[in-house]
Amino acid sequence: MRIQRSNTLQQRQTGVGMIEVLVTLFILSVGLLGVASLQFISSLSNSDALSRSQSVMVAQQLSERLRASAVMSQVGDGMVVDNAYFNADIYNFNGLSCSGGGLPFACFCLQIPAGVPDCRGNSCSAAELAAFDAYEASCAAVAVNPGIEVVLTCDDNDGGDTDLCSAGSRHRVMLAWPVESWQDNERVLNAECNEGRSTPHDCVVVEITL
Repeated sequence: MRIQRSNTLQQRQTGVGMIEVLVTLFILSVGLLGVASLQFISSLSNSDALSRSQSVMVAQQLSERLRASAVMSQVGDGMVVDNAYFNADIYNFNGLSCSGGGLPFACFCLQIPAGVPDCRGNSCSAAELAAFDAYEASCAAVAVNPGIEVVLTCDDNDGGDTDLCSAGSRHRVMLAWPVESWQDNERVLNAECNEGRSTPHDCVVVEITL
C-alpha cells in the first residue's frame, strides 16, 4: 500500500510541474510582448523628438538667414528680403533629380547640385542667395529625417507694393514631417500642420518680423 501511494504522489507531482512550466511560459511571453511594445513606442517617440529638435534648429537658422539678407525697404519703414525667398520651388530639392534613388541628403547634400548657386565663397545676387539659403535649410532639415519639408510664407500687410513680404509683415517658417499613430490610437493633429496635406503631419512653426 505504501508503494502504490508513493507512485501516485509522484505522478501527481509530475503533472503539476508541467502546468507550472506552461503557466511560466505564458507569463513570460506576455511580458516579452509588453517589452517589445514599449521598445516600439519608445523608438517612435525618440524619432519624433529628434525630428522636432532638428526642425526647431533649422527654423531658427533660416530665420537668422532672413535677417542677415534683409535690406531696407524702398517704400516702407523696415526691412524686406528678396521675393525669391518665397518661391516654393527652391525648397525641398524641387526640380532636382537623384539618379541613385537614395535618401535626399545623400542625393543632394554631399555636394552642391549643378542647379544650385554656390554662395559659400562666391559672389551671388539676392535671388541666388535666396536659392542657396533654401538649399542649405533643406539639407539641414533632411539630415535626420528625410520626410521633413521646409515652407516659408508671409502674411503680407501691403499688397500694393512689389514686395511679396512688405516691411513689418510676419514671416512664417514651418517645418513639417509625417507621423504615425501608436497602437491604433489616433493622434491629436495640429490643423496648422495639416492644411493642404492628405496624410497626418506634425510641425514646428517660427514667426518673425524683420
